[in-house]
Amino acid sequence: MTTAALAEATAGTDDLSVWPASAHGLPHGGLAVGGVSLAEIADRFETPVYVLDEGEVRARCRSYRDAFPDADVLYAAKAFLSRAMVRWVDEEGLGLDVCSAGELELAVTAGFPPDRIALHGNAKSPRDIEAALRLGVGRIVIDSPSEIARLAAAVGTGGPQKVMVRVVPGIMAGGHEKIRTGADGQKFGLALSDGSAQHAIARILGRPELELTGLHCHIGSQITEVKPYLAAARRMVGLMARVRDAHGVVLPELDMGGGHGIAYRPGDPSLDVAALARRLRTELIESCAAAGLAVPRLAIEPGRAVAGPAGVALYRVLAVKRTGGRVFVAVDGGMSDNPRPALYGVRYAPRLVGRRSPTAPCVATVVGRHCEAGDILAADVELPGDVHPGDLLAVPVAGAYQVSMASGYNMVGRPPVVAVDNGRARLLMRRETLADFHSRDIGG
Repeated sequence: MTTAALAEATAGTDDLSVWPASAHGLPHGGLAVGGVSLAEIADRFETPVYVLDEGEVRARCRSYRDAFPDADVLYAAKAFLSRAMVRWVDEEGLGLDVCSAGELELAVTAGFPPDRIALHGNAKSPRDIEAALRLGVGRIVIDSPSEIARLAAAVGTGGPQKVMVRVVPGIMAGGHEKIRTGADGQKFGLALSDGSAQHAIARILGRPELELTGLHCHIGSQITEVKPYLAAARRMVGLMARVRDAHGVVLPELDMGGGHGIAYRPGDPSLDVAALARRLRTELIESCAAAGLAVPRLAIEPGRAVAGPAGVALYRVLAVKRTGGRVFVAVDGGMSDNPRPALYGVRYAPRLVGRRSPTAPCVATVVGRHCEAGDILAADVELPGDVHPGDLLAVPVAGAYQVSMASGYNMVGRPPVVAVDNGRARLLMRRETLADFHSRDIGG
């Protein structure tokens, strides 16, 4: 490697653009987040461990409130949920979007007002519906025709329950085919193109147990451009106009979902939330004026964009293998605590923390400890050429869809979650232990 290339590579390791705003370097290659040394967290709580910057979460909640002052901002709990996260979101004035009775019950028992919660799901179980009605959830988003009768029967004379209809607007958007949900031919929602959405709306309007407050759409995840949202908004306003013309009903609410893309590596694109807010507001005003409609109350559902950049995953290197012209760096976690690279090819930028290396970088693939060839956490990334067992690797942008998607594969146990803020670290979720696995196994 040339001197210039080495200098460029070394400079790149100091790029903290995708890290929490509180991240800063320490002597001898150390790094702190929330005023706490990551190396100290690894020593105190062991690895793997997830670090969540409370200040970053709160700041991102506030940035959404500032960008959308006249809208309802609902945090998408599926990205990451804990009792502490519930409290932070509540105190910052956001609502909550949940997908199961489990998420709903956790939020309500942690003190979150149920009337500020919306329940989603393409296949809601009887327990999901029972919990939503018992706890008084604010909105239930209807996702299929069969839900209409099921929900109306469950409500009975205790209604009406406020509902929305999830509409598939026929918009292709998202970072990977497995997270694109706005196009026809997938499991979510009711399509505009074949009349399913219109038929469901008519049925709901005929049920006194249900109160249709508006329409919902979610066109995908990891979207980094504003234009798909504008196209979806135009189609949703067009459907609202047809509902008015056919049924004489003006729907007062429009939920445009989430899916706001973030940068996982320096230089990656991300969605400009302020631009989205500005242009979406303009689009709604103009589209509604053209259709002769009052502008509906807007709602959005960011999840990844709130939690993702606030999280850091820490791993210890267990082995380094140089074979077939490649360098494999194996760590003490893997697909049981982060299945996303295996599921849809997410790319991360891990870095060595806790020591400064004098050697030139090498191209390495960071792999997990599980019995799967696809257990890869970060492919073809630059790490110090002298990386060795015992080193500490930190992976930024680890706050969303990692803990929440973690599994019990190989009975390794899910990592703990540690919150940092103003120089203090505290445990939010303890490490899953062998005793936890044993306690569930009651057969003999």
